[in-house]
Amino acid sequence: MNTGLRQEELLSLEWSRVDIFRKTILIKETKDGKPKTLPLNKIALDVIKKRSKVKCIKNDFVFLNSNGKKINAHGLRASFYIVLRKAGVKNFRWHDLRHTFATRLAQAGVDLFKISKLLGHEDISTTQRYAHHCPDSLRDRVEILESDYNLTTMGEKECSKNL
Repeated sequence: MNTGLRQEELLSLEWSRVDIFRKTILIKETKDGKPKTLPLNKIALDVIKKRSKVKCIKNDFVFLNSNGKKINAHGLRASFYIVLRKAGVKNFRWHDLRHTFATRLAQAGVDLFKISKLLGHEDISTTQRYAHHCPDSLRDRVEILESDYNLTTMGEKECSKNL
């Protein structure tokens, strides 16, 4: 949720693509075939640092199963759905984590171009389907209008003219 990675991008992440000093990861196998460098926030970096204590000498994967091999996507989804069911969460898919990533950025005021680059979308219209606003996240945008005048102190005639 803090990287916006696709499931396979996450599961295929190798230590050779992690730069803890620069706080970045290089995603080599993207959907469009073009590599992308992704900056890591503190939460994601902390996960990477914790994983670095459990490296496997047999392979270079960051995320391993109990046998020291790459995590199987089907097994991960099965575990994910078990956790969701126990938590009482319905109608949520693994891919929704990418939507959550984009939505949280959009609601924080990050422009769609940057969100698009972070998600690896070539077309910004794809990003628009990922980034959603709720009414509360838009409130500050309409409150900007209040800085010019105060509707509560205006006369009725003047107030209706401004609406």
